[in-house]
This record gives sequence, C-alpha cells and structure tokens, in this order.
Amino acid sequence: MPGPSPGGSPEREAEAGGRPRGPGRDRRVRFRLPHTAIAVPSVREEEQLFYRRLEALAVPGPGGFGPLFASDGWSDLTEDRLLRKRVVRAGLGGPRPLPGQEVSVKVLGALEDGGLVERDPRLIFVPGHGDVVQVSPNRCAVQCRASSAPPWAPTRQPRRARPQALELGVPTMQPGEVSFFLAAFPYAYGRPGREPDVPPEAPLLFEVTLLEVRDGPDPQPLPPAVRLRLGSQRRERGNFHFARGDFAAALRSYRLSLRALDGPAAAPPGPEEEEELREQRVKCLNNCAAAELKLGRAEEALAACEAALRISPDNGRALLRRGQLLAEQGRDAEAALVLRRALELDPASKVIHTELSRLTKRQSPPSGTGPQNPCHDPIPPPSPASPAPPSEEGAI
Repeated sequence: MPGPSPGGSPEREAEAGGRPRGPGRDRRVRFRLPHTAIAVPSVREEEQLFYRRLEALAVPGPGGFGPLFASDGWSDLTEDRLLRKRVVRAGLGGPRPLPGQEVSVKVLGALEDGGLVERDPRLIFVPGHGDVVQVSPNRCAVQCRASSAPPWAPTRQPRRARPQALELGVPTMQPGEVSFFLAAFPYAYGRPGREPDVPPEAPLLFEVTLLEVRDGPDPQPLPPAVRLRLGSQRRERGNFHFARGDFAAALRSYRLSLRALDGPAAAPPGPEEEEELREQRVKCLNNCAAAELKLGRAEEALAACEAALRISPDNGRALLRRGQLLAEQGRDAEAALVLRRALELDPASKVIHTELSRLTKRQSPPSGTGPQNPCHDPIPPPSPASPAPPSEEGAI
C-alpha cells in the first residue's frame, strides 16, 4: 500500500485486497498546498533584542539600576521618582487606556544583574482591578538558562504576579508603543520581594508593549466557584497593597472583590458555596474598615463594620472594631454593649478586656476631674482566636 505523500498531503489509497475506493476507483489523486511563511519573532529573537536594549542602557553595570534613576531621557510617573518611563518606540497615535478599559500587553522584566524574571507574550487585565483576566498558556517558566541570554544573565523562575509598575505605567501608553519602566521596589514586588526569583527590595526594569486597548467586559453571570476565586484573588491583591502601605489601592481591590462576590450568578450556589461567599464578604468588609481607618475615614470604617455585622452578627473582629469606633465617637453606652458581646465570644482576648477597662474608667472618672479621652490604637492586634492576618493592621 502506498505511503503518504512526501509533502504530507492526503491522497486516496487502495483498501486492503487491492480494491480501489472513492469515485476515482484506480486513479490516485494527490493534493499539494503551497508553503506559507508567517514571520513571527521567536522567543529567542525577542530576548536578544531585549538584552541588546539593556546593554545600550549600560545594564548591568557596577551601579546596577542606580544611575538610571538620575539619568536624562526618562520621565517620572510618581512624585517620589521611584517609577520612571522611557519610550523605546512611539505608539500608533491611538488613545491611551481609559479607566475600566481592558488592555493586552507583552511584558519582559529583568533584575539589575540581567536575570529575566518576567516574560509574558500576552497579559490581559484591567488596570486598577488588581487581577489578571487571562494569561497566555505560553507564559514563560524559565527552568534553565535561556539560550539567548548573555553569559551574565543567571537562571530565574518567574511566578504569576503583576507589580504596581504595570498598573500605573500601562495607562500612560498608546497602542503599539514599546516602553521601559524602571521600578524601585515599592513599585515592583515590595520590600519582601517575590520568592524564589526576586530578592527583597529589588528594583526591576520592564519592557512593555501595548498590544490592544478595548472596552472592559460587562459583568457576566459567573458560576459560584468563579466568583469565589475572583473574589479571593482580588482580596489577596488588596492585602498585598495593604502590606506595602498603599491603603487606597488596597481599598480599591477590596471593593472590587466585593463586586465579584455580589455579582450576577450563572447558577445558584450550593450550601457550602453560599457559606464561603458569606465568609469572604465579611473578610472583605473587615479589610475595607481597616483600610478606611488607615486613610483617616472613621465614618466609612464604621459603616463597613456594620455591613459585616449584618452578614455575620457575631463576627469578633467587626464587633471589636465597631466598639472601638463607637467609643471614639463618645457613644460609650453603645460601645460597652458591643464590646461585652465581643468578650462573650472571645473571653480570653486581652485586647477586649483592655478596651472595656478603658471605657469603664472613662465612664467613672475620679471626682473633680472631667471625662478623659484615652488615646489608643483604633486597630488592635488580632486576638488569639482570630485568623492570622498578613500584617499587624488587620487585613485578612
């Protein structure tokens, strides 16, 4: 029986026994298609170009990225001059991304020693939302030295994340633009870095290409499992901002988490999913209260606590914080009731005992003295029975 054609084209063959098949009977028909070449830059070519551009900036050098933070040819995107931009190739003249629009970008990122820690051919997200809508399945996971990397580039293994440099930098770009973003550690992966590939307090240099800008997707009905996953992802992103001291960004992420949890449902949740949705809402509202307090907005923090208690009336964290806020407003009788309820739920809490003791002393001042206004931290450390937060301020 004849084998397949050399070019891989299909051909009609005789069945077993020599009986021809098909309308042509003993005729053999061979189809050949012309070869089509599509020019697509390989990963190696892209990395080689990226490293040539780094070398043109004298990176790596004895001073690392330090000289670039003071050099000309860069524009400062933040007042602290810790996030800088340099246009490599101008865009096509289209509009820059607007709030709520979805962007597609190609990202490469390196450390001061030239180690490649970010490579994503198509990252899709909505700036400010703090979550990745889609990551290309071909996203790099460098497990050995790339063949295109120069000898001084060490092996790195990136992990999925998006630093603040992209959140702030991409909205300044036009479609088709290629730019460098030089990010000190507050706009990269923060003081702790990102294990195992980004050391603590490491600055990064990103090369970003803005591929596409389009209107953000309308909220779609989502299955409960997707709502839970998206809500958790956005809350964790808020915790990341909270730990870095960016409380406004943390609050935005917590609100986006609530929007995902409360969004339209494609199907009614089961009993376990309903309980988990309720728990995540309470966590987000407690975290909103913590962020509002850090921003000096006590009334908004109190409203977030009360919203959490409407969902879970016996939530200890919300009760404690609400009692403290009521006491600060001089609503001592209400504060005492709330704190006593919190103590019933957590009798071993030293924080609640301390708050009640202060409140009692203020309600019964020594004779001849007026009421005292005690100074105390509005956000206590967690009680031994409460979940361990990622920071002392109470985000969970």
